[in-house]
Amino acid sequence: MLDVCPIRIGDNCMLAPGVHIYTATHPIDPVARNSGAELGKPVTIGNNVWIGGRAVINPGVTIGDNVVVASGAVVTKDVPDNVVVGGNPARIIKKL
Repeated sequence: MLDVCPIRIGDNCMLAPGVHIYTATHPIDPVARNSGAELGKPVTIGNNVWIGGRAVINPGVTIGDNVVVASGAVVTKDVPDNVVVGGNPARIIKKL
C-alpha cells in the first residue's frame, strides 16, 4: 500500500497476496513533477469485498459493497455495489 491519503477498508474484506493499493499520484506536467510534487487521492473499499491476487487499485477509486475484484485486475474507476470486475482496465464482468 502506497498511502499519502486515507485508505478505508470495510468489514469482512479479503485481500489476496500481492494486492497493490495506491493513493499517491504525481502531476502530469513535467516541470511540476520534477519539482517533487506528490498528490494523493483516497481509496475506499466497501464491505464484503474480495480482491484477488495481484490486483491493482489506483488512486481515487471507490469500490462498492459485495464486490469481487478478479486476480490481476487494474481498477482505474469506481466500482458499483454487487458486481464482479476484472481485466485491464477493470470492467464489470457479472452482476451479483
